[in-house]
Amino acid sequence: MLKIAMLSTGEEVLHGDIVDTNAAWLSREFFQNGFGLTKRSTVGDAQTALVEELLMLSFNADVVIVNGGLGPTTDDLSSECAAIAAEQELKLFPEWLEKLERFFASRNMQMPESNIKQAMLPEKAIVLDNPIGTACGFKVQINDCWFYFTPGVPKEFKLMVSEQILPDLKKLHPNLSGLECSRLYTFGTSESGISDKLDKLQLPQGYMLGYRSYLPYIEVKLFGPKSDLDTRVKLLQMIYALLEKHVVSVDEPMLEHLGHLMADKGLSLAIAEQSTKGWLSNWLLSNPNIEKLSGHSWILSHTAEEGLGEQDPLAAAFALAAATKDKCSTDLSLITGAVDGDQFTVAISAPQGEWGQIAKFNRVYSSAEQKQVIGTIAADMLRRYLEGKPILTQYSSVTCIKEMYLPSSMLD
Repeated sequence: MLKIAMLSTGEEVLHGDIVDTNAAWLSREFFQNGFGLTKRSTVGDAQTALVEELLMLSFNADVVIVNGGLGPTTDDLSSECAAIAAEQELKLFPEWLEKLERFFASRNMQMPESNIKQAMLPEKAIVLDNPIGTACGFKVQINDCWFYFTPGVPKEFKLMVSEQILPDLKKLHPNLSGLECSRLYTFGTSESGISDKLDKLQLPQGYMLGYRSYLPYIEVKLFGPKSDLDTRVKLLQMIYALLEKHVVSVDEPMLEHLGHLMADKGLSLAIAEQSTKGWLSNWLLSNPNIEKLSGHSWILSHTAEEGLGEQDPLAAAFALAAATKDKCSTDLSLITGAVDGDQFTVAISAPQGEWGQIAKFNRVYSSAEQKQVIGTIAADMLRRYLEGKPILTQYSSVTCIKEMYLPSSMLD
C-alpha cells in the first residue's frame, strides 16, 4: 500500500488563524484519483520542528505533499528545512531567478532582493512550475520518500497539484486507479438512522461508504472504481431504496435538483415568509431555473405577524398561501408561518389544494439555524409535490403537531 501524507506549514495554520482548506481539497482530490492520504499533520514556522517532522515523515511515508513556506519572508522555511533534512546544500536555480525577474519586469516593477530566496532550493531538487505566482514548487527525495513542496496560495497550490503532481504520481504508480463518488443528499433523518439501515449492507471489494453531516443535510457517499459503473449504479439503487423517504437529491445538491424539477414542470412560484425572513427566497431564487419561474416574494412584518397570529396558526398559514398564490397569479405558493416559541408552520398551495403542518423543534437552534431548517422543510414540501410524492412526512429534527390537506374542492 502506498503511504501518502500531507504536511501543512505555518503558524497561521497551526493556531487556527486561517482554515486549512488546501488540506481538505487535497484529501478529496487524491482520494478520488486513487491516492488516498494515510496521514495529515501541521507544523509551525520553527526550523527545528519542521526538520524533525520532515525526517519523521520520510521514514513512515512513500510520498509527502508539503504545503506552504515557499515565500520570500524570513518565516518561510520550507526550502531551507528540506535541504537540511535531505542533507543537501541550498543552491541558486538560475532558471527560476530569470523567471522571477521577468515576472516583475512585466509589471514594471523592480524585483525585491528578498525574492531571490525563492530561487534557492535543495541542490538535487526538481522544479515544479508555478505559472501564476513567484513561488516555484519542487520535488526532492529525503531518505526513501519523495516530497513535493507546494505554495500555500490555494489557487497556485491546486493548479500545481492538478497539472504536475497528480500526473507525476500516476506515471510513477500506474496500477493505482481512481474512484468515482456518487452522492445521496438526505434530509430529515439522523446519522444513527442511516447507519441502522446501511451498516448491514455488504459492499463488494473496492467499494466503501462515507458520510458528511452538515445542517440540515447528511450526505451519503458511495465510492467505487471508475471502471465499474454498472456495479456502482446497482449499489446506489439499493442504498436509495433503503433511504428513499429522506433522499432529497442524488449527485446534485437539493437546490439544483429543485431547479431542474421546476424547469421540467414549468410551474410558477410565489413565496411568502414570516419565520424565515427572506432566507427561503434568497436561497431558492439563487437558482436560475427557479428565478425564471418566480412571482413575487413577500416578507411579512411583525405587525402582519401579530394580525395573523390571532387565528389558528395553520389556518393563518393556509390563508396566507391562498392569498399569495391569488395575488401573484402563480401556479404554486410556498409559505413559512410565524414562529411561536418552539413551534412553526409551513404550507404549500397548488391547483390540487393546500398542504400545511405545525411542527415543533426537537432541539434548540439558533435563529439562523431555525430559518435554515424551516426553509428546507418548506422546500422539501415543494420537491415532494413536484415529484408526485406524499407532501407531508416526518423529520427527525422536528415533531409534527398537526398536519392537514385541503383539496381544491373544499377551497372553491
